[in-house]
Amino acid sequence: MSADSWKVTLPCTRAEAEAIDSASDLAIDAVLMTTEEVEDDVERWRLDAYMEYEPDGALLAQLHALVPSASATDPLVVRLADEDWITMSQLGLEPIREGRFVVHTGAHAVDVPAGGRSFLIEAGQAFGTGHHGTTSGCLAMLDALEAAGKRFASVIDVGTGTGLLAFAAVDLWPDARVIATDIDPVAVDVTRENAVLNAVAGVELFVADGARHPDIDAQAPFDLVIANILAGPLVSMAPELAAIADGGATIVLAGLLETQRKTVVAAYAACGCTLDAIDRRGDWTVLRLTAGATRYVPTAPFDPKGRDGWALDL
Repeated sequence: MSADSWKVTLPCTRAEAEAIDSASDLAIDAVLMTTEEVEDDVERWRLDAYMEYEPDGALLAQLHALVPSASATDPLVVRLADEDWITMSQLGLEPIREGRFVVHTGAHAVDVPAGGRSFLIEAGQAFGTGHHGTTSGCLAMLDALEAAGKRFASVIDVGTGTGLLAFAAVDLWPDARVIATDIDPVAVDVTRENAVLNAVAGVELFVADGARHPDIDAQAPFDLVIANILAGPLVSMAPELAAIADGGATIVLAGLLETQRKTVVAAYAACGCTLDAIDRRGDWTVLRLTAGATRYVPTAPFDPKGRDGWALDL
């Protein structure tokens, strides 16, 4: 193997960056990082891909396919020394602190305050490293719930990514039953590895397409439902997420832009949920809702083919 590593850079839009960040497995042998180059300019973002080999035409074509807006742009290809590969691939991933939680990569040592909890989550594994505003906002909201005296006996994290939010729930409510699911088997494997790495025990893991799954049905209802995905799926899945929530349960939703908030809130209001709190993180919004006093029963049978809303441009 060459002693050098490489970086490929392409311009992209915010929408393309969001799609890359939310994908759990793009089948590309590289660490992908997206960066906002000009604040609040949706057209001025950047994709950096780091790899331990010289990129060939096939890889460059894969990267171009991720950012169609740059189809006419030649990528910037830079050779890096090994030590630069480690340092540069971790740029922007300094430890984050939300309430009692500290989230960091292996490249950064951390000091954890008394009563705090650190989680080691490496970049490039799956969505949910804590460095995105949606995930850090969820951490803050969960921490605030515990600080306010909320107690939960059954928790589900739908679309768990790296497992970070499920791990936080275990730390906050150690006596709770905690389930974490993801549609992507790779994300479930990553969560299992991260649980071992962070000495987190007691999280039940399985692959599930949304919230309608025999293993979920068998353990519903839940008094805390967490879903950090995207606005389209949140809207389409409103009836099934509301159906697994117990009467009066807390529901934490993230992965939506502020411009999409009203649409998402309306979808859950139609299922008897009321909005309690909003946490803005730049353009992103985290919602806390309360389910209706009695458990929601969908008016029509669940149809897994009816998720066209996943692709909606909200």
